[in-house]
Amino acid sequence: MGLRRKMILKLDIENVVFGTPRILWHLLFWSVFISFFALVYGSFEENYGQQFLIQISAAVIQAPAVYFTIYILMPLFLFQEHYANFFTYLLLTILFFSILSWFNHLFIQIPLFWPEDHYEGPIINIGKMLKFTTYIYPVLVLAMAIKWFKFWYLEQKNNQLLAKEKLQSELNFLKAQVHPHFLFNTLNNLYALTLKQSKDAPGVVLKLSDLLDYMLYECNAETVALSKEIKLVENYISLEKMRYGKRLEVVFNKHGELAGKMVAPLLILPFVENCFKHGVSEELDQSWVNIELSFVNEELILKVENSKSTNSNQDDQFKYKEGIGLKNVRRRLELIYPEKHSIKIMDSEESFLVNLKIQVDSWQ
Repeated sequence: MGLRRKMILKLDIENVVFGTPRILWHLLFWSVFISFFALVYGSFEENYGQQFLIQISAAVIQAPAVYFTIYILMPLFLFQEHYANFFTYLLLTILFFSILSWFNHLFIQIPLFWPEDHYEGPIINIGKMLKFTTYIYPVLVLAMAIKWFKFWYLEQKNNQLLAKEKLQSELNFLKAQVHPHFLFNTLNNLYALTLKQSKDAPGVVLKLSDLLDYMLYECNAETVALSKEIKLVENYISLEKMRYGKRLEVVFNKHGELAGKMVAPLLILPFVENCFKHGVSEELDQSWVNIELSFVNEELILKVENSKSTNSNQDDQFKYKEGIGLKNVRRRLELIYPEKHSIKIMDSEESFLVNLKIQVDSWQ
């Protein structure tokens, strides 16, 4: 069964269980409980009708005990983790309603169902009263188990909802950090071109417009087409090549079946952007960037490598590895693809290499 069908089935079950009016569930509970014991005790003497009426008369005492426990004692004490108070009051409740069950048996059930019997013992009979706890605690235990399961289930569902909302808020915050970070760099490129009155400036404006359209209107989705992410990266590379001219060599290779794949938005760009910000911009003469995007063995693999300035010091390397863009994308990967991705950064004397892998079944 596919994931979507499982989710639909789960929602259908929840609608049936929690969408049905409560009174119908209570009527069903008491009908099943009374019928069960009527069949059990009625089988001894084949008097099912009489036993059914006896169980109904017993339920007159059992029902208040049940509802007092599940609607007062459990919310006030058990769900608040006041266990000592809860079990103390529960014991008192069982004793109190056991006494009522004894009186019910003595003054209602005997005259109605066994009129030929005459009880001659004392009315206040501790042994008999304690015996009638068996009329109370079985139904209490059953009702408490159902109430506890419902409470646990709703708590779990509420915690999942809160976790999902927290996750979505954090993802939105991280994406909001990516946007101004990227735009700041791109506007700096445009500013440099306008100072030179370059004929490439209009092309930069057009590509920037496409980038803004993508980030403002399409990046709000949980996933986007991988082809759009690739187009975003290609536009970004074009903007950077306008800025650096001939001293920059960029190779962007794509392999495998990438069409039709979906991915979280703005995951690839930060790695490429990082190459230019902390690699290419430090080079004085010649720099290069190699990007490979492939789909192999159910994995999307991204390799981004850039030349490293011979003047780079340890602080520059630290900035490369721990910049805002990479910090954000690392965190987003942890949130969106937990245990479904790997990321490695290799630092050599001549280059930086980032290797990212994402299992396709985590987002397809």
